[in-house]
Parts: sequence; structure tokens; C-alpha cells
Amino acid sequence: MRAEAARSSVAGHRLAPIALVVAGGLSVQFGSAVAVLLMPRAGALGVVTLRLVLAAAILLIVCRPKVRGYGRADWGTIVAFGTAMAGMNNLFYLSASRIPLGAAVTLEVLGPLILSVVASRRLVNLLWAGLALGGVVLLGGGGFERLDPLGAGFALAAGAMWAAYIVFSARTGRRFPQADGLALAMAFGAVISLPLGIAEAGDKLLVPSTIGLGLGVALMSSVLPYTLELLALRRLPAPTFAILMSLEPAIAATAGFLVLHQALSATDALAIALVIGASMGAVRTQTRRRDAL
Repeated sequence: MRAEAARSSVAGHRLAPIALVVAGGLSVQFGSAVAVLLMPRAGALGVVTLRLVLAAAILLIVCRPKVRGYGRADWGTIVAFGTAMAGMNNLFYLSASRIPLGAAVTLEVLGPLILSVVASRRLVNLLWAGLALGGVVLLGGGGFERLDPLGAGFALAAGAMWAAYIVFSARTGRRFPQADGLALAMAFGAVISLPLGIAEAGDKLLVPSTIGLGLGVALMSSVLPYTLELLALRRLPAPTFAILMSLEPAIAATAGFLVLHQALSATDALAIALVIGASMGAVRTQTRRRDAL
């Protein structure tokens, strides 16, 4: 009985970071669907500004991070993390304003997929990444020429920034206690985005109802998911985390269907199954590797 309880405890400990990633994905994609509804009021860049500024304010109040005692390398990590965060969000929202949410995330997830292949030292991860890539392509209908070219380009650029986000989120988690590093990086990202949002939306950002919706987007798409991912990356290898990001197109397609009434086809469902299968395979491979050690 004790042995079974111990095994159950170990399994739960190993699955915990995976659950954090999945929960973060659900939160961020449904938050993105709400953000799309908000874009007619404040524009894509205005929504990003509201999201990052409000999220930074919440994290700074809750975490109260110290600003002394850190070296140049620590602050360099914060600047890189905040820049990646701001770039990823601005580029993605510009994409989502031009192409469907599921397609935008499908293209964006290519960044983490490429990272998983580059960072992994195991040949089997190439199989899972390839399977996930097949699902990504299938979810795009076998090609993306039907999409707005500029929107597709924004999504691909957001994917590159997403890969950078994963790398610097892991570094930030190792260098800073709790979520202090995240709060500081979020504040830096908000400062970068603020002029862009003001230029596009102006005083529309001050409308109370818009601020209220922006607060919801900030909580769902920034505060909760980024905190969960930061915690997960302290215990989960970057290649496995990157492949788990393959779940994002499936979650985004579901959010687009439920919130934005963007229909799912049989091909979309098959693509989602491939992506989920790849993610499960990556997790099982990592678990077996740890069992063997």
C-alpha cells in the first residue's frame, strides 16, 4: 500500500507541471477570444497595452518584487523576457485581427515546435514534433495561402518571439524568486507597448467598460497563464514544454468556436487529435526517461 501510495505521489508530482501548462493554455486562449471581441473598441495594439499594463500593475502589487541585489545578467534576462513578451503579444494580436484565432495560433506554434527540435537531444522527440507539425499543417487546411498574408506573417513572427519567451521565461524562473521576475518583465513589456497602444487607441483606453474587459483579458491571458508557465518551466524540460505548446491550436480553435462562433470542420478535429497525440507522446517519453534514471 505504501509503495502504491509512493508511486501515486511521484506520478502526481511529475504530472503537476504538465497540468499547469494545460491550465495556462486554456486560460490564455479563451482570454485571446475575449480580446478579439474587444479589438473593435481599442484596436489590436490598444488591447495589448491594456492587457500588459493592467497585468503588470496586478503582479507588481501582489509580488512587490525587490529591485536591488541583482546583477547585470539578471537585468539583462528581465529586459529580454519583457521584450519577447511584448513582441509576442503585439504581433499575435495584430495577426488575430486579420485571420481566424485558430489559424493564428496554428502558425504561431511553429516557433515552439522548432525550438523543441533544436533543443532536444533525443531522436524520438523529432517524431513527436513531426506529428504535431502535421496536425498544425492540417489545421491550416494544408496551406495558408487563403489567409491574409500580412496576418500570417505577424503570426509567424509571433511564433519566433514565443520561442524566445520560453527560453527567457525559464531563465527568469531560475534567477528570480517566486514570480518577482515575471512582474518586472511584465512591467518592462508594458512600457514598450504603451506608446503603441496610445498611438492607436488614444483616449479609448480610458473608457471604463473597455478597462473592465481589458482587466479580464489581463487576468486570463497574462497574469494566470504566465505565472503557471513560469512555475512549470522550473520543473519541466524546455523541449517537452515546447511540444506541449502544440495543444494551443486545439484550444484556440475550441475557444474560437465557443466564443467567436468560428466553426470546426472534420479536418480540424483530425488535426486536433494529431496535435494532442503528439503532446501525449512527448509527455510519456519524458516520464519514461525519468523512470529510467
